Amino acid sequence: MSLRDLAGQAKVSVRTLTRRFTTETGVTPFQWLLQQRLLRARELLGTTDLTVDHVAARSGLGSGESLRQHLSRQIGMTPAAYRHAFTHGPSVKTGQ
Repeated sequence: MSLRDLAGQAKVSVRTLTRRFTTETGVTPFQWLLQQRLLRARELLGTTDLTVDHVAARSGLGSGESLRQHLSRQIGMTPAAYRHAFTHGPSVKTGQ
């Protein structure tokens, strides 16, 4: 469903829908959608053995390269590094 479709359902212009959405959420519809896709990708990286390309496809990010770029920009980690950190947790030395 496109932004135009949503605006039509709400019987407002795309501009009005975008403005109201941004006022309520603090982000544009595109930014919100990207955040949701990245949350899904992070969930899949942490809970499955899917390849980066499959995670990207299942989360709506298209390609593994797109996922790498967006995740690196958002959290400063590659998908592989995120998966490793998520599945292995922080390394803690107790001195014992």
